[in-house]
Amino acid sequence: MIDPIIASRLQFALTTIVHIIFPVMSMGLAPFLIYFTWKDVRGGDPVYEQLRRFWTKIFAVSFVVGTVTGIVLEFEFGTNFAAFSTAAGELFGGPLAVEGMMAFMLEATFLGIFVFGRERVSDRLYMISSVAVGLGTWLSAVWILIANSWMQTPRGYEVATENGQTIVHLVDPIAAYLNPRFGFMFVHMQNAAVESVALFMAGVAAYYVYRHHVWGYPVEHIAFWQKTLKIALVALLITAPLQVLQGDLYARHVYETQPQKFAAMEAVWDTEAYVPEYIFAIPTDLSQLTDPRAKELFGIGIPGGASWLASGGDPTAEIRGLNSFDSEAPPVAIVFWSFRAMVGMGFWFILLAFWGGYRWFTGGLFEDGLLHKALMGSSLLGIVAVELGWIVTEVGRQPWVIQGVLKTSEGVSPGLTGTEAAITLAGFVGVYTTLLALYTYVVARIIRNGPPGSDEIESMPDPTPDQETPAGVSSDD
Repeated sequence: MIDPIIASRLQFALTTIVHIIFPVMSMGLAPFLIYFTWKDVRGGDPVYEQLRRFWTKIFAVSFVVGTVTGIVLEFEFGTNFAAFSTAAGELFGGPLAVEGMMAFMLEATFLGIFVFGRERVSDRLYMISSVAVGLGTWLSAVWILIANSWMQTPRGYEVATENGQTIVHLVDPIAAYLNPRFGFMFVHMQNAAVESVALFMAGVAAYYVYRHHVWGYPVEHIAFWQKTLKIALVALLITAPLQVLQGDLYARHVYETQPQKFAAMEAVWDTEAYVPEYIFAIPTDLSQLTDPRAKELFGIGIPGGASWLASGGDPTAEIRGLNSFDSEAPPVAIVFWSFRAMVGMGFWFILLAFWGGYRWFTGGLFEDGLLHKALMGSSLLGIVAVELGWIVTEVGRQPWVIQGVLKTSEGVSPGLTGTEAAITLAGFVGVYTTLLALYTYVVARIIRNGPPGSDEIESMPDPTPDQETPAGVSSDD
């Protein structure tokens, strides 16, 4: 029915594309929730309790669905990529196991206290629970990215052949786990998560602010949405420029460690110098859409920009072309256009951040309808940019599953048939589409219901601040 290699890659791509939405939401919300909790525990403005309670609901839903969809990914290593698991299990299995035992258990243990324990534990323990939950989400990223970054720049291993099978043995755990790519990936991913959530918060808040201040409709809890918009803009002003600046360093590192991927990102087929960096590119015919070539495209670019990016400052630097590599080129069109779209969004987010910051400074933040529309339209673009970034990362590495060590075609389960792969692919399309639809419905319903009112907050019993109360026991007992 279908090549099992293609079906397996499509299935893993589908499950990853859907799954990554939920970790982005939970990791991005974590620092916000810690801040909201700190402000709430300190007392004063009740809006921070509203913020904490409202966004905790979305965090909890994201955590639950992310857990369900994430477990499936680990099973797919065995069902669809058994040869890869056999070859790299010694290096790859360790970080995944530690992620479950350390990060997931830390997050899951304290999540119950954080979601349900505000009235049952002291302020100190509740604050600790918020930090523990946030730390757990970020520790999960540490171990997952250690595993993935090793696949990009493998270190600390030696290759052996056992019973005709290529086996990768771990010889230096420090070199393997702290490989050159890890730091770049971790900073880029975590900053992207916070930026994505800031865009989402800003877009949702802008909708209600627009209805109230521009349309003149009465909106309940408008102070809540105004505070949300301001906090989101502060986060955007920090994360949007940082993402582009760190992305510049990241791209240079890719050129140094994966030159074939970099050539695909810039559509450089023949080794040449003074290669432009296209911020915006348009194919003039269908062939340029499916087979882009850097110097034949029409667009807005920086002359010598790609050479400058690769070399760290020399616009005349030479970039090695795809035709000069022995291995087959990755799907260049997918990598090139995904990278263009991601970079374009990155600069748009900077514009949004400074636009919002300027309107806030001049006192027109709540009356600028055009800004509100731009924020609403961009509310999900942060997540889209994350998806595109991972497409560049994974598709750009092809044909390798472990760079320079094992090809993707060699990592697929040898006994898997095309019929089996096609059936499971179809099943996953249905299941994951349903899960995504349900998640969207629940989050939309939470947003429509809005934050808790002042009457709900005032009716809640106060926790005992000076005495630690065991979880599950009311402070009134």
